[in-house]
Amino acid sequence: MENSSRVYVYDTTLRDGAQTQGVDFSATDKARIARELDRIGIDYIEGGWPKANATDDAFFANPPELNRSRLAAFGMTRRAGRSADNDPGLGALLVTPARVVTLVGKSWDFQVTVALGIELDENLRMIADSIAHAAAKVDEALFDAEHFFDGYKANPDYALSAVRAAYQAGARWVVLCDTNGGTLPHEVSRIVGEVIAAGIPGSHIGIHCHNDSETAVANSLAAVAAGARQVQGTLNGLGERCGNANLVSVIPALMLKMGFTTGVSLEDLASLKTVSRALDDVLDRVPQRGQPYVGASAFAHKGGLHVSAVARDPRCYEHIDPALVGNVRHFVVSDQAGRSNIVARMNEIGVDLDAVKREALVRVVGQMQVGFDPHSVTDLVDLVKKLEGEGYTYDQAAASFELLVRRALGEVPDYFTLERYRVIDERRRNARGDWITLSEATVKVEVDGNDYMEVGEGTGPVHAFDVALRKVLVGVYPELTALELKDYRVRITESTVGTSAKTRVTIESEDGRGNRWTTVGVHSNVLEASLEALQDSITFMLFRLGTQS
Repeated sequence: MENSSRVYVYDTTLRDGAQTQGVDFSATDKARIARELDRIGIDYIEGGWPKANATDDAFFANPPELNRSRLAAFGMTRRAGRSADNDPGLGALLVTPARVVTLVGKSWDFQVTVALGIELDENLRMIADSIAHAAAKVDEALFDAEHFFDGYKANPDYALSAVRAAYQAGARWVVLCDTNGGTLPHEVSRIVGEVIAAGIPGSHIGIHCHNDSETAVANSLAAVAAGARQVQGTLNGLGERCGNANLVSVIPALMLKMGFTTGVSLEDLASLKTVSRALDDVLDRVPQRGQPYVGASAFAHKGGLHVSAVARDPRCYEHIDPALVGNVRHFVVSDQAGRSNIVARMNEIGVDLDAVKREALVRVVGQMQVGFDPHSVTDLVDLVKKLEGEGYTYDQAAASFELLVRRALGEVPDYFTLERYRVIDERRRNARGDWITLSEATVKVEVDGNDYMEVGEGTGPVHAFDVALRKVLVGVYPELTALELKDYRVRITESTVGTSAKTRVTIESEDGRGNRWTTVGVHSNVLEASLEALQDSITFMLFRLGTQS
């Protein structure tokens, strides 16, 4: 007897996710993602559609070795007028290393008569013939009932006939697809229940939801609650149009909130954030801060009232322990911060106020000289609010906040001092007569009592400055070779004063080992703001590495 609390997870990132606008996986990319999915115990990994494109052919020709997951190949039922054993497309699925085959077919009578232009009975024969043929050749055959929910609402008898034909022909799973993404959770729950009542057991029913109504995750969970025992989706919700059900949200909801078991253990679940980030890295995308469970803001607390309560008991404002999914709690410091935020954030970065010597310190922030008692939380709160009034933002630039505090406490060495710089921009025509812009930066930097001067060229003044500064610093601090600037954002903080407005620049950096941090600079000159954020980024990396000046 099958375990009724076991839900099987089927990932289609490599096929359905590859249909996302702007996503173009290579065979190498697919292999890397497949290994990440296998590492955490995803039950099925759909590799793609053999013979549909060169990338999928290359992937199936040399698939990665999987230890825990089953590799699936995707295709369609036989074409009208052909037999199952004489259909090239179907045949291509059965000669790959994949021992699981998923066949898509129509379950909506409208699609059969309009899109395929065939008789309804012929479509049912196509489904039954194809599933029976595949089931005899591989370990498992699955049927993806395309447009099932729309078809069921229009003609429930025919939609049921389609999935019943697949089940009776030997389909291990009959997957009900909300292909257009327009079905709502209460409809999914009702219809899945009616399919089970019609004779197809939940242990053989899967759910495949698109997110066009922003309900793909909710629909997937509703289907499981109604009895379905397979869930299909993608990492980070990739997929055409508005995407697919996001497995990064579905899996912890199933395990932590609904009490189901999956191929992913609780220990594996702690790697969920890492797997999500691995996909972002392959796509060269900035991770979504607000993504549930794994986003940088998923357990970030900004309001002082919230922070005070979380300090007493995290359950006051957190629905799970962030460590369960590999995330961390984060206290945000901003102009809305109170004493609780500051204390929590300083505890988070390892600053013990009780151990700090009581003395007034002066710190130059941008163009402002500010003095405060670092032992006084009130002074620090006032300082943060004053700086944010000038345009700084520390809720998105935690690294700059840490440097602000640690510099005031005298903990940050003077790794380097920018003594002067000059940037030249030149706009001219090239040999073909096209306009081009070149930037050249000259910097003079003092490091440990020695002066260095370098020149750098770049596609813009900030890039040129970065190149010149790196030429100096990498020779002294070779660890900076791994520093990468991953994101650069500019925002005008005073929109009413035109081109003389203050500009805020935030830079997100990475150290080559997956650690990211964000720094901020503010100035009426966008280059000065950029240089402040850039210098903070370099300093923060050196400080975190424990580099000695």
